Order: sequence, then C-alpha cells, then structure tokens
Amino acid sequence: MAETGRNRYWVIAIVSLIAVIIVTVFVIRSRYRPSLPIEIILPPQPEIQGNIDISGAVTNPGIYRFFGGDTIGSLIQSAGGITANGKPDRLLEALPGIGPTKAKAIIEYRQKNGFFRNVDELTKVNGISAALLEQIKPLVTVTE
Repeated sequence: MAETGRNRYWVIAIVSLIAVIIVTVFVIRSRYRPSLPIEIILPPQPEIQGNIDISGAVTNPGIYRFFGGDTIGSLIQSAGGITANGKPDRLLEALPGIGPTKAKAIIEYRQKNGFFRNVDELTKVNGISAALLEQIKPLVTVTE
C-alpha cells in the first residue's frame, strides 16, 4: 500500500507540473503581441529642373531646359547630337577620377558587352575600382 501512495504522489506531482506548464504557456502567449509591420514613407522628391548650356561639338549649341529624368545623352540629342569632330568619350572625363584611358575603356566595354544593366557593373571595366565607383556613383545612372 505504501507503494500505491508513492505512485499517487508522483502522479499528482506530474499532473501539477503539466498544469503549471500549460498555464505558463497560456499566460505568455496571451501577453505576446506581435509587432505591427513598420511602414516607411519617403516624401516625394522635388522634381529637378532647370536650364543647361550645351556647347562644344554639338550641332545646335545653346541653352536647353532639363528635367530630373533627363540623361546627358538625351540632352545632347536635344542639341542636335555630336558633330563629326566630337568625341563622345570626353563627356565621361568630366567625372572625377575618369581620364581619357578609363573613358575609352568604358566606351569599349559598352561596345563589346552592350549597355550597362546597373551602375555596379562599371567595376567590370578595366581600371574602375570599387572605391572609384563609390566616388562617381551619385553622378551616374543606368537607363534602359
């Protein structure tokens, strides 16, 4: 009979322990509140626009209106394009760290591989390091 008393004691202890675990889990789950997703709303960027003086080896030099989405190429086209004496790689030399050799390498890479798919692809051009890319990245864009 003493053995039955011990068994009953262990059964009560185990059932009590299970009850405590269940109550604890219930309390923890009832207090848990999943956080709401964070929504970040950036204010719209003001439309960049202005006038630019396009001169040099273009067909129709002058002052042209530009907007934020315009590229150097589209602005040159609005000035009638580059003349026969013009050198399109010289435009690239306006970028910091890009001289005649790197400008020529960029043009050759683009002619061989097609248009750049993203700005980071410039590091595939011989002479364009990751550090140089970080320096010119705010100044260049890639469009379709």
